[in-house]
Amino acid sequence: MDQNFSIVSLVLGASVVVQLVLALLLSVSLASWTVIFRKYFAIKSARVKSEDFEQEFWSGSALGDLYQAALGAGRQGSPLQRIFASGMREYLKLRERHVLDGGTLVDGARRAMRAAFQREMDALEANLSFLASVGSVSPYVGLFGTVWGIMHAFVGLSNLQQVTLATVAPGIAEALVATAIGLFAAIPAVIAYNFFARDIDRLANRFESFTEEFSNILQRQSAPVAATAGTAAARPAAAVPAAGGR
Repeated sequence: MDQNFSIVSLVLGASVVVQLVLALLLSVSLASWTVIFRKYFAIKSARVKSEDFEQEFWSGSALGDLYQAALGAGRQGSPLQRIFASGMREYLKLRERHVLDGGTLVDGARRAMRAAFQREMDALEANLSFLASVGSVSPYVGLFGTVWGIMHAFVGLSNLQQVTLATVAPGIAEALVATAIGLFAAIPAVIAYNFFARDIDRLANRFESFTEEFSNILQRQSAPVAATAGTAAARPAAAVPAAGGR
């Protein structure tokens, strides 16, 4: 292929507007790849850590020990661990206030876990809208650059008395580069968005299932609380029974 038809030559020979469009699309593509890599590792870390915590939770460890470990882990722990810590914290606070009704205890813990669940989902879904925007808008931005480039090419050809394929081809090729770069930016963003949305939905289902299962455990633990009010109010956090089996 002639050297004049290389990608670099076509970009350098394009009009200013097309070059600005190409620069914008390349910047957006770089930003989307940055988001893709960060989101991939964030979701993978959340999945692995949540699986580890869930395995430890159902192994029969004491809820008090799990709660203290979750407080120590902080933001370095798993999303599921933070959801558990929010529910457990609210449950213990209500017990310290001598709330004896089992339904009130469980409802308070469930509301706290739902709020923590929403915060975790917001963090996991951050920047997904950016990928969706890149996937839907980039082809149109590239098409705009192509249309502008073709218009610029035909305006230049209007001054020529004899037009051949050799004179038309460079301008058309320069314009079509914008569409190619637009697709280059859009396709990975769309694929990544669908991939991440699927994984996040799976994590959301796991978090919701754990919330309900843990609420059932708290419901069972709250039954003796109402029956033995005097001893339950003074029971320390570390004395909370183990999670037990499903």
